[in-house]
Amino acid sequence: MTSNPSAAPALSAITLAGGCFWCLEAVYERLQGVHKVTSGYMGGHLDNPSYEDICTGRTGHAEVVQIAFDPAQLKLETLLEVFFTIHDPTTLNRQGNDRGTQYRSAIFYHTPEQQAAAEKMVADLTARQTWENPIVTEISPVTTFYPAEAYHQEYFRNHTQQPYCQFVVAPKLEKFLQVFPDKSRTLEPE
Repeated sequence: MTSNPSAAPALSAITLAGGCFWCLEAVYERLQGVHKVTSGYMGGHLDNPSYEDICTGRTGHAEVVQIAFDPAQLKLETLLEVFFTIHDPTTLNRQGNDRGTQYRSAIFYHTPEQQAAAEKMVADLTARQTWENPIVTEISPVTTFYPAEAYHQEYFRNHTQQPYCQFVVAPKLEKFLQVFPDKSRTLEPE
């Protein structure tokens, strides 16, 4: 049997929460091996929540990105290293000035292998005393994913001059580009 080089790769998915989903999306869409990043909501008790619902902090959802990636091009460990580099996993329900359970640090795993890799990464980072405070990242099984409204998708790419994007999102993207220059890629113009 001959392989078909034009066949689509077998993709894996993982869902991550690390504060505002605009920040995570801006970084992960530039990571080699990532095919799609979708901003959305996960981990709460309200069906079909809206952004306004999430902002109340009463639905239990986190702002997340669901990442479709090619495991033949991108190791899960690298994806998790990026996650722990671009946000503070030691602040409970907070990233910078964004506060509330919707901004918590969480890894929603899709497979037992992802769970094991996430737990190992947290244990390794803890053993190395990477941060002064303990890691509070939630590691939970994936639940229903609700894609965010269309205006949240590719937000940074479409709003780079917006003050939040300049002062919050851009520094996280710059940190990613500095720490992982060999893992980044240029985005194709739309």
